Amino acid sequence: MGITFSVSEVLEMAEGLERKGANFYGKAAERFDNPYIRKLFTELVAWEKKHEEIFAAMRQQLHETDKESGDLNLDEDLALYLRAMEGLDVFDGKTDPAKELTGDEGMKDILKKAIEKEKSSIVYYNALKAFIPSETDRKKVDDVIKEEMHHIRILNQSLDGLL
Repeated sequence: MGITFSVSEVLEMAEGLERKGANFYGKAAERFDNPYIRKLFTELVAWEKKHEEIFAAMRQQLHETDKESGDLNLDEDLALYLRAMEGLDVFDGKTDPAKELTGDEGMKDILKKAIEKEKSSIVYYNALKAFIPSETDRKKVDDVIKEEMHHIRILNQSLDGLL
């Protein structure tokens, strides 16, 4: 028996991931006096907000008929996977970033955590593409994935600079 999602709901999950990412990076930026690291996390906040806007625009572009008839009958395992990724593996929606970052972490710890979160978001967005009906919108998701890969590169370079 499959679980049903709407395309709009899947895009809304993606918006939530980006919002949670922006909150995480905002709290991370507050933790350090190092101007380079603070600037990096502040830029990540802006990029994550831009991604949220992309997914929100995609969702708004869906016609009312698409919202109503655009239900996706997913295999139960895949649907549960998407839910788990949205809520737990990327940016934990149950934990306030201020609580997730206790203040005891060093720059290396936060950079490593950020890299893992970015990797998980790429996995999620690759799965998300299967549910996007428009080729144009799938291209937008590919563009977000490329930007997330760029974030990983920047975070890795920052981490290498600290090692």
